Amino acid sequence: MTAPRMTLPTQLVLHALLREPAQERYGLEICAAAGLPSGTIHPILARLERAGWLRSRWEETDPAEAGRPRRRYYRLDPDGIEAVREALLRAEKSAPAAARLRPRLSGGAR
Repeated sequence: MTAPRMTLPTQLVLHALLREPAQERYGLEICAAAGLPSGTIHPILARLERAGWLRSRWEETDPAEAGRPRRRYYRLDPDGIEAVREALLRAEKSAPAAARLRPRLSGGAR
């Protein structure tokens, strides 16, 4: 497992997911929690899943009945939560300016 690049948007997504690590969320929920546009988070979610830090599944619903497209739900992999926390700590220590730009990062979930 190779750790993904810990860009500021990646850190925001991980902090949003760490607030409730066992909770499944779909893309727009993660966007709102991280304060990022959907075009930004979906590539991040794909990288996190490839790294083994995230699990995803498609909801089982009929789009015609739901009146919307199916949602893809994401949650942190229970075996990857500690790796996520450690990576966030390393990223925050190596980039103290990020905490000044986005104060949420310095007081995020641990």
